[in-house]
Amino acid sequence: MTIRTETRGGALTMGALAMASVGGSVAVSGVLADAPLFTVQAIRYAAASLLLLALARVARVPLRAPRGAEWLWLVGVAATGLVLFNVALVRGSEHAEPAALGVAVACVPVVLALVGPVLEGGRPARAAVLAAVVVTAGAVLVQSGGRTDLAGLGWAATVLACEVGFTLLAVPVLRRHGPWGVSVHTCWIATVQLGVLAVVTEGPAAAATLRAAHVAAIAYLAVVLTAIAFILWYSAVGRLGTALAGLLTGVAPVAAATVGVLLGAGVPGAAVWAGTALVVTGLVLGVRARPAGHPAPRENVELLADRPAGA
Repeated sequence: MTIRTETRGGALTMGALAMASVGGSVAVSGVLADAPLFTVQAIRYAAASLLLLALARVARVPLRAPRGAEWLWLVGVAATGLVLFNVALVRGSEHAEPAALGVAVACVPVVLALVGPVLEGGRPARAAVLAAVVVTAGAVLVQSGGRTDLAGLGWAATVLACEVGFTLLAVPVLRRHGPWGVSVHTCWIATVQLGVLAVVTEGPAAAATLRAAHVAAIAYLAVVLTAIAFILWYSAVGRLGTALAGLLTGVAPVAAATVGVLLGAGVPGAAVWAGTALVVTGLVLGVRARPAGHPAPRENVELLADRPAGA
């Protein structure tokens, strides 16, 4: 289970797989539409935390306790990228079609291309920003817009901010904790936050209302969309930097459309094919924007999942 990010191609693959799992999980998340939100998410992240701890022990990956300001960054990732993000998706769906919320997520590459390099001690590269715009345009085409109202726009903006925070707020702690540490700590912190919300708003007995289908969906989300995808994503961010890794978020809507076809939703229309072509074009532009020998961001150098303690 040891995951290394030694090659750029491997990191790109990790990031793409993480985003593909996000897109492919849309149908699974729909199973939980009638389940108690906070209770479901608390169970999901609790299960993911236990799984990550077990895998880290088997792989002999050292996990360090947060210290000082690291607590603020990790709590921020959990509160925005995990807790508020899920709330915004559910509440936003009451005012907007899923495609409209998907377009908000599709804007992530542009934001990361502009803000990410600044946080990493550099400045945005024009080629990277151009690539991000192309990927975003393609993702918007794949999502094909969607109906919404004013409240829906507000929730869509919240979804965008939370998705960006999930990556950017983790950058300051990735160097010391690595993808495993960030994943473990954000999951258990989110479990505590969601557990409190679940008890206060839904009551301790809410878990008893879950059906077998709910439990199966929670298990899938905990294993694939959380434990595995988090490690893959933060490994990619650590090796590629936020700007280039952010381009890979364009894979999510394409994967969602692909899964829809496999589940019998029919062959996508011309807009989806055109959007997919734009996403691929943007990814190619982004990969070529930085030479292969360009060093990784300073904060994230030497992110080897199995580096020994004290190294």
